[in-house]
Amino acid sequence: MSTQPDRWAELTGGQAGEKYAERFARLAESGHDIHGEATFCTALLKKPAARILDAGCGTGRVAIRLAELGHHCTGVDADLSMLAVARRDAPALEWLHGDLAHLDALGLEPDFDLVIAAGNVIPLLASGTESAVVRHLAAVLRPGGLLVTGMGLDAAHLPLPEPPVTLTEFDHWCGEAGLVLRRRYATWGGDPYRQGDGYAVSVHALPEQLDPRPA
Repeated sequence: MSTQPDRWAELTGGQAGEKYAERFARLAESGHDIHGEATFCTALLKKPAARILDAGCGTGRVAIRLAELGHHCTGVDADLSMLAVARRDAPALEWLHGDLAHLDALGLEPDFDLVIAAGNVIPLLASGTESAVVRHLAAVLRPGGLLVTGMGLDAAHLPLPEPPVTLTEFDHWCGEAGLVLRRRYATWGGDPYRQGDGYAVSVHALPEQLDPRPA
């Protein structure tokens, strides 16, 4: 595990699961669409029953909806209070307790069609672990698989006084992990991203491996 707590743990003390779930339940009751991430990811996928890893899954909101849409989902999170809610609400899904900086310790196979890290997962990682996390997320993708992330880029879109990660840094870590930026949006609804926007939804891909055999 990491030698220091991630930024999320520093903010919440690892006890935010029920309050986090209640917040989204209230949003849903008031008529808000709380499934934008799942809808976005499903539109990207080329097959109806994709294998998806929800990295930093929290209470499981995204993974549960993706499973309802027919996909095969695994969730991973380091916050046991969040996982407790996920396991209660969807006991049939696979929920793993683990640090994304040491995702390789969970022994996941590189067969995921899509990895999603929503909810400011990347900015809330422990400082200094970001490049390792991106590398581990890329390592579980199959050739042609997608890494989909959403992150705030200013204080208005983060539970932090200032953003700890820039898009330039993030794209660099993705490039080091063999990922290529395919698209970038300003919202999960697909609004185009413009320089200076406070939020970014990024779609990076692991290129298809070329077949070395002669035709």
